[in-house]
Amino acid sequence: MDRDEQKRLTKHYLAVLAARAPGYSVEVRVPPFGAVQAVEGGRHTRGTPRAVVETDPETWLALAEGTLSWAEAIGSGKVHASGERTDLSGYLPLNE
Repeated sequence: MDRDEQKRLTKHYLAVLAARAPGYSVEVRVPPFGAVQAVEGGRHTRGTPRAVVETDPETWLALAEGTLSWAEAIGSGKVHASGERTDLSGYLPLNE
């Protein structure tokens, strides 16, 4: 997959997550391609968010497409999640 396709798919799946888990309590970051706020709960408006999930594009796409489980990604350190409501396993995969 080339970089443009990876960028397009990353942004697409971030948008799907935001639509399926509307809210502002968790910031999901996939640098360098994008970030969204999702998951119902307290609203984050500025400064450091209370809850952050961050990963690389390859891992995000594997999670979104169901070729990597949330538990595997967390266990291997491919996903860094801190704060409340950062367990996204209930929303994944996103391609269903």
